[in-house]
Amino acid sequence: MIHAPNSAPRTEFRAALIVEDHPLFCDALAMTLQAVAGIETVAHADRLAAALEQLEAAEAAGGRPDIIVLDLNLPDVNGLDGLMRLRQAAPDLPIVVVSSIDEPRVVRSAILAGAAGFVPKHSRRELFRAAFNAIARGEIFVPDSTGDTLAEGNGLSPQDEAIRRLSQLTRQQANILEQICAGKMNKQIAFDLSIAETTVKAHVTAIMRKLGVYSRTQAVLLAREAQATGPLPESWRSR
Repeated sequence: MIHAPNSAPRTEFRAALIVEDHPLFCDALAMTLQAVAGIETVAHADRLAAALEQLEAAEAAGGRPDIIVLDLNLPDVNGLDGLMRLRQAAPDLPIVVVSSIDEPRVVRSAILAGAAGFVPKHSRRELFRAAFNAIARGEIFVPDSTGDTLAEGNGLSPQDEAIRRLSQLTRQQANILEQICAGKMNKQIAFDLSIAETTVKAHVTAIMRKLGVYSRTQAVLLAREAQATGPLPESWRSR
């Protein structure tokens, strides 16, 4: 199923960053993207930290990828944390989640967290081609079977809503919220991040506005709601 446009249309993708810790699947996925999506250059990262470093280096060199392909199951992330942090680091780049877990609640949470598309790992090449074509048109892509199930849902769960709100934060705001969740006050956050305390206060105000809360405690509770059980099955998350 292809949903309504989410961002400005792109005509083509030439460079991709694949964030995947399984080397054999990563190689297979790279060949698939080159065959069906016209990708010419593929970079790899087997950890979220490595992906963020590559994006920062590419930004400095002026050679960022056109699209990011992400596996949710990485050694250094839990649940949707990797997706949300990549969205904060590169808000203008589309991210396609390619996962072995394609339960509707996982797909819905990924889209709410900012993914431009979701493709199950077991999909045929034709589905990858359809996904990249849709995303190039500025649309959000999920498979037809999953999309039909999502359309029959009864609204957002509290966790879905928490994920949706958190996905609106900038990278710096997310960093500050993480510090707030650790119990740090503005002065300590300012020291740790090497910014002015007034800047921290301004960010805290913006964070609470985006999250729709009125206190730091409520912001912490919302963050915990998003991470409490995770949209992913517990057995999968603990692998």
